[in-house]
Amino acid sequence: MNKILIVDDEVNIGILLSKFLTRNGFEVSTSTNGNNALEIMTKEPFNLVLCDYRLEDTDGREMLRKIKATYPDTGVIIITGYSDIKLAVELIKMGAYDYITKPLYPDEILNTINKAIEAQKAINQHKNLISGTIAKREPKEAFIPEEFIVGLEAASKELLKQIKLVAPTNFSVILNGASGTGKESVAKSIHLNSPRKDKPFIAMDCGSLTKELAGSEFFGHEKGSFTGALYTKIGHFEMANGGTLFLDEISNLSYELQAALLRTVQERKVKRIGSTKEIDLDVRILVATNENLGEAIQKGRFREDLFHRFNEFNITVPPLRERGKDIMIFAEHFLKEANSELNRSVTDISDEVIECLMTYNWPGNIRELKNVIRRATLLSEENQIQLKALPLEISTLAKTSAIENVFGANIAVNSNKHSIKNAAIEAEYKTIINVLKEVNFNKTKAAKILKIDRKTLYNKMKLTNPEN
Repeated sequence: MNKILIVDDEVNIGILLSKFLTRNGFEVSTSTNGNNALEIMTKEPFNLVLCDYRLEDTDGREMLRKIKATYPDTGVIIITGYSDIKLAVELIKMGAYDYITKPLYPDEILNTINKAIEAQKAINQHKNLISGTIAKREPKEAFIPEEFIVGLEAASKELLKQIKLVAPTNFSVILNGASGTGKESVAKSIHLNSPRKDKPFIAMDCGSLTKELAGSEFFGHEKGSFTGALYTKIGHFEMANGGTLFLDEISNLSYELQAALLRTVQERKVKRIGSTKEIDLDVRILVATNENLGEAIQKGRFREDLFHRFNEFNITVPPLRERGKDIMIFAEHFLKEANSELNRSVTDISDEVIECLMTYNWPGNIRELKNVIRRATLLSEENQIQLKALPLEISTLAKTSAIENVFGANIAVNSNKHSIKNAAIEAEYKTIINVLKEVNFNKTKAAKILKIDRKTLYNKMKLTNPEN
C-alpha cells in the first residue's frame, strides 16, 4: 500500500484529505508543521509528501529542499492558496512533482498523486539501475545475446519463458510483432539456447529483396548461370546449414518465391541456380512478420501450406508500450551502448526525461527508443540527458498524453452520433489542448488565455461523452 504524508497547518484540510485518500486505498499520516513532519519521516518511509507551501515554522521551498536532500526516493507535491508561475517553475526544478493551487478538486488531486507515485517509482528504478542494485532483476543467462534485455514486466517474463521452452527443440517458429519490437534479438536468443548455438545464425531481410535477386540470395548461383553471374555465390540456406536461418518480414515474399521456398523447406534440399547438384540441408527456420499471416492467406498473398510449415510454434513479441517499467531498463542499456559508440560520458537521465519516456506511446517500439537515446546522448552537453535533447514530438506528445490522463479526457466521438454538440465538444477540446501546448502545459496560464477559471478548465477536460 502506498504511504502518503500530508503536511498542512489547516487541520480541517488535513482531515478531509486523509479521509479521502484512505478511502482510495492509501495509508495516510498527517502533520501540522514542518519540523513534526520531518520527525515522522525519520520513523517510517513515505512514497509521497503533500505539503502546504505556507506553514507556521517553515515554507514549502525549505521543506522540499530538506526532503529531497534526506529522502530523495520520496515524491513531493506542493499545495498553495496562491498561484505563482515563477514559484511553481522553481519548485519543480528543485524536484517537486507538481504545484497545485487551492481549492483542491478530488479528481485532480487523486490523479496527480497516482501520476506522482508512478513517476517517482520509475525514477527510483532508474537510479537503482545505475548503481547496479535493482531489486529482484532476473539475472542474464549465458544464452541471452547482449542486445536482448531481460525485463521485469509480466510480458517480458512471459516472452523469456517461451524462448526457453522452444529453444532446445527443432521447431520452426513464427515471431509476430510490430516493427521495432526486437524480433531478431528473440530469434538470436532461440538460436543461442539451442543445440545449434555453435553453428551459423544467418539473418535475411525478405523486405529488402528484389524479385530478380531473391532466388540467388536464398539458393545461391553458379558462375555464368545468368547475365551478371560473374562468380559462384553461396545462398543463405547453404550458409546456415547446420545452424539457424532467420527470415525477417516473410510476408513480403512474392507468391512465386514462396512456392520455391516451400519445396526447399519440404525436401530439405537446395540447388543453386544453374546447378544440377542438390545439397542436403539441416537448417532450423525462424521467421518474423509484422503482418497478420492469417489475413494474408485469406487475401491470397501468402501460401497456407507454407504458413503451416513454419507455424510449429508461435511467439508474439509485445510492443514497448506494454512493457511499462522495462522502458527505463532498455533506456539505460542503450545509454551505455551510445556512450561507447560515440565516446561520450553521459551517465544519467533527468527526471523530466524519464517522465516523458514513461508517458510516450512508442509507435516505433524498441528501435525508436534506441534511436532517441542515441541521439540524445550525442546532443547532451553535460553528463545528464535533459528534456531539450529529446525530439520535440516526443516531449510534446508525452505531455499531451499526461494531461489527457490527468483529466480523463477522451474526445473520441461515436461515428454514429453526428451532431452539432459533438462537433462543438471536439473543437473545444482541441482548442484547449493547443493552448496548453503554447504555454508549456501550464494550466493556470491556459485558463487565463481561454478566459475561464481553473475549475471550468478541469470540467471541460473531463467531458468524455458527447451526449452529456
